[in-house]
Amino acid sequence: MKKREKKIVITFHTTTDAMAMERYCKKRKEPGRLIPVPGTISAGCGLAWCVLPQEREHLLKVMEEGDITPQACLLYTHDAADDLPCVDLGGRRIIKKKNNI
Repeated sequence: MKKREKKIVITFHTTTDAMAMERYCKKRKEPGRLIPVPGTISAGCGLAWCVLPQEREHLLKVMEEGDITPQACLLYTHDAADDLPCVDLGGRRIIKKKNNI
């Protein structure tokens, strides 16, 4: 099981906003990455930007400079449920099942 780590998860109203964040941050070589919204969080488009907590203030300034509006900026702690072999689709967890025939 993974060590419980705190992360900042920034959610967006639309996929367009999330993709704009990814483009802007990659262009500027900013920290973080685009991830599916964790299943324990309910958010608009199902995508979020994830960074370490110490990057929060810097990233909020970057979003302001890039005219990017987040839906929410949340402190998230990794949950053991995230280790499940599954796919997260817009907040719904689809678990891969083994077929025993």
